[in-house]
Parts: sequence; structure tokens; C-alpha cells
Amino acid sequence: MVTLTFYLLVILAQALAGPCNPNKADVILVYCYPKTIITKIPECPYGWEVNQLALGGICYNGIHDSGYYQFTIPDLSPKNKSYCGTQSEFKNPIYHFYNSIVSNDTSVIVKSQPVNYSFTCTYNANYLVNQAAFDQRVATIHVKNGSSGSFESQLSLNFYSNAKFSSIKEAPFIVETSEIGSDIFAGVEAKGLSDRFKVVLNNCWATPSSEYFYQIHWPLITKGCSTDNSILVHENGKTSRATFQFNAFRFRNIPKLSKVWLHCETHVCDSEKFSCPVTCDKRKQRMEQTGG
Repeated sequence: MVTLTFYLLVILAQALAGPCNPNKADVILVYCYPKTIITKIPECPYGWEVNQLALGGICYNGIHDSGYYQFTIPDLSPKNKSYCGTQSEFKNPIYHFYNSIVSNDTSVIVKSQPVNYSFTCTYNANYLVNQAAFDQRVATIHVKNGSSGSFESQLSLNFYSNAKFSSIKEAPFIVETSEIGSDIFAGVEAKGLSDRFKVVLNNCWATPSSEYFYQIHWPLITKGCSTDNSILVHENGKTSRATFQFNAFRFRNIPKLSKVWLHCETHVCDSEKFSCPVTCDKRKQRMEQTGG
């Protein structure tokens, strides 16, 4: 009987409890990840409970998280194309994704000030990636780290064992002098991005230095197409990986054991807005990808 009375008192106290303590701090935290966007606002903004706030005015998916209400956009390219009202636009070379968290009370009267927390995540579409392609004795992988709100950390320039591009060639790998002219298989791959984004190689070139724009260089791909018949582009703009092959070589008047560095200017193309695959004509190189 005592236990039952205690439960009744708890229920009664909860029923009589007033709204949360209003927080008037106009703060919104936005975390822009390659595939996910997370936003946080202080708990009880202007007296609103988490179940009275909607992402895009549609989804009541907020949760409590250490003094904040957290709302998550789990995928930038869901099946319905717009997760809880998330919108996107492309202003070359930037992708913008935006949404808002708004109060939406269905009661007859509203006692709290309406709120509308708008937020935006921006992502650069163009990146430079490079790697020490090969050395007569040594090759080293160099992949730059990205940051929140960037696709760069998801991009890597890899080498493969053959034209199937199914097995990444472990570095360092050695190209002996006798193997000059043998096939080198390379590709830029994006991991962890939404399926809507395709990798496009705009330009690729080789240098005897790690500097992108070293004065001595050999162009391999220009405007998405190979620069001569010895270079074969397998895929470009069709999937999350763009691949090509070329012949191993060495620069003249460079020490025998010099490194050859490969650099690629890479574009992350939104296939929901643009035609991303690159088409090359032998007479006239042409790109169908309108966003790059």
C-alpha cells in the first residue's frame, strides 16, 4: 500500500510539473561531416521541449544530449532525396546543404516564443590529391587529412596490381630500370561519401617533386581525358572511384633514384544535379560534367 501511494505521488508530481526552464541562448552547434550533419541547440530554448521541435518542420527526431537537443541528418542522399526537408544547391565550387529546426506546437494556444534555428553546411567540390607514385627504389604514400565540412579526408590516391583495380598495390613498390614502360594502374577513390557523389578526375600530372606545380611535369589527364594514346582512362565520373593507367617512366636529367610524384585535381560531382561521367572524343576532348 505504501509503494502504491508512492507511485501515485510520483505520477501526480510529474503531471503538475511545469515546463522546462527556458533557455534564451541563441546558440546552434553544427557539425558538418562527409556524409552526416549533426546540429545541437541548448535544452529548452525559450521554453520549448524537444518533442515540440521539428527538423525542417517535419521530423520530430530530436534527442537529449548533455544539455543540448540534438538533431541528425544521417545521410546527405537518402532515398527520398531530401531528409526531413534538407535542401541543397551548388554554387561552383561549393555545395551547400541547409535546413532548420523550428518550433511546431499543435496546441490551441502558444505560450513560448516561436524559434527557428537555421543552419548550413558547405563542402568544397574540388581537391588536389597526390602521392609518391613510384621510385626506382622507394615510394611513399602521402594523403592529406581533411576536416569537418570537407570531403578531402575521404579521398585517397591509390595504386593497383592490375586493370581490374580490385587489389590495392602495397606501398612502397619498386619499379626497376628494366621495368620502365610497364603499366602503372592508379585511381582516386572516395570512401564514406553519399552515393550521390561521383569522383571526377579533371587533371592529373606527374612531377619529380612533391610540389603540385613543380616546373618540370608530365601531363597525364587534361580536362578529364588522356593526353596521349599510352594513357588509358578506365572510369571517370561514373562511381565513387576514377581509375586510369599509364606507363612507368623517369624524367630526364634527374638522378636515377628520383621519385615520381602523381597529382590529381579531383572534382566531387553531385549526380543528382549534374551529368558526371566524362566522355572523350579523339578529335575533340569534351566533358559532359557541367558542375566541374
